[in-house]
Amino acid sequence: MRKEIAAFHQREYGVVVDPDCMVVTSGSSPAILLVLMLLCNPDSEVILSNPGYACYRNFVLAAQANPVLVPLNEATGLQYNMEAIRKCVTPRTAAIFINSPMNPTGMLLDESFLKEIASLGVPIISDEIYHGLVYEGRAHSILEYTDQAFVLNGFSKRFAMTGLRLGYLIAPKPCMRSLQKLQQNLFICASSIAQQAGIAALRQAGPDVERMRQTYDERRRYMIDRLREMGFGIKVEPQGAFYIFANARKFTSDSYRFAFDVLENAHVGITPGIDFGTGGEGYVRFSYANSLENIKEGLDRLSRYLSLRGF
Repeated sequence: MRKEIAAFHQREYGVVVDPDCMVVTSGSSPAILLVLMLLCNPDSEVILSNPGYACYRNFVLAAQANPVLVPLNEATGLQYNMEAIRKCVTPRTAAIFINSPMNPTGMLLDESFLKEIASLGVPIISDEIYHGLVYEGRAHSILEYTDQAFVLNGFSKRFAMTGLRLGYLIAPKPCMRSLQKLQQNLFICASSIAQQAGIAALRQAGPDVERMRQTYDERRRYMIDRLREMGFGIKVEPQGAFYIFANARKFTSDSYRFAFDVLENAHVGITPGIDFGTGGEGYVRFSYANSLENIKEGLDRLSRYLSLRGF
């Protein structure tokens, strides 16, 4: 499994990864926990984006560390601001957490940003789970710019293998023994059956991933157009993943209440932006990881819901 992952990284990014510098995990979530338990002490700080994937903050807290949140906003294209990150770095900073393409925004971190953040001298944890699902630009791995970073990835998104729970962590070699001890005590190993499926996916599923990417892109374009017609603000279009983070301030100042009202009355599931941090309030996240037929039906229901409420 580790040899196939190494070969994949060589093909995809042109980087050489030692198979002995990996831990194969039961999904990428255990990999997040492993790396944070390795790096964090009580009162350590981990820099995260706001908004950002909610579980990152929870894992940081579970590791007895403190999340330090860097705001993202439309003025910066929902991107990390390097100066804001620099201001957050202190002697207590254990790591900077990045995610590209990002959940919930779908935004891609560009090459210049990755080069600069790799030069800060702070451990970088890079969640690359949505690589392969990119529609504009190219996803770069942090390992293209430094070998002193921690990369999280898995098979749930690119290969649509969510239920098989298979992921991996790439880490600097001096960290491996400690990570192996943590893995052995907490999770033991990933399923051997899932690993065989993962090997087959890495070897054979490239054409299937490309077809899936094209299908997602068709849904993405359709959903962006329909949401804009309804009045949702999408100033910055998502470049990857399968989410649209839409400004809903025309309709609500309470994204949680709005999302539940839509669910109860239109029977359409959307995620309140506040779930991703205070910086997400006023937004809602839509997913296009469903059939175009179901997406059309869901958006029709949402349109009727908004019309009945006078919007």
